[in-house]
Amino acid sequence: MKEKLTEFIQTQWKDSLLPQRDINTNLLYFSIQKESLPTVVQTLKDHPEFAFTFLNDLTSIDWLGKREPRFEVVYLLRSPSNNHFRFQLRVPVGEGESVPSIAGIFPAANWPEREVFDLMGIPFSNHPRMERLIMPDNFVGHPLRKDYPLEGPGQDYLIEDLLTIHVEEDITG
Repeated sequence: MKEKLTEFIQTQWKDSLLPQRDINTNLLYFSIQKESLPTVVQTLKDHPEFAFTFLNDLTSIDWLGKREPRFEVVYLLRSPSNNHFRFQLRVPVGEGESVPSIAGIFPAANWPEREVFDLMGIPFSNHPRMERLIMPDNFVGHPLRKDYPLEGPGQDYLIEDLLTIHVEEDITG
């Protein structure tokens, strides 16, 4: 299955594939351009042999200071008809950019996309209801971003500051 899927994706969407990075995972993954996401997901869902009919997970990563573009949206697709074979699609996205919604393909993507928007600030274009899910509507910022102050807006504590404070306490205490 792994080889067939790799060959299929590399031939069907060779212009949409982005270079693979060396990441520590035993899970097959492909990085694709965000514009191709809905087409790739719909095709893999409808394909009679692959039948990736289950969106297992949808999340995001903040690579602040480590990679460009800063964010990556990760989709874990599963094929129940192929012994639950699964793989990841990774979509790099920069600050202020949006990713096409797949809520029309997988209704289960509706809330995870809203969660990513609420907590990371990555909007999804053509989403049926792109608004906060967890935080109050008047909440400022996106609390899962790595540069979000740990004590909330108005506080200047960052992890590095807290570690320094505690190290000094250990030395003097």
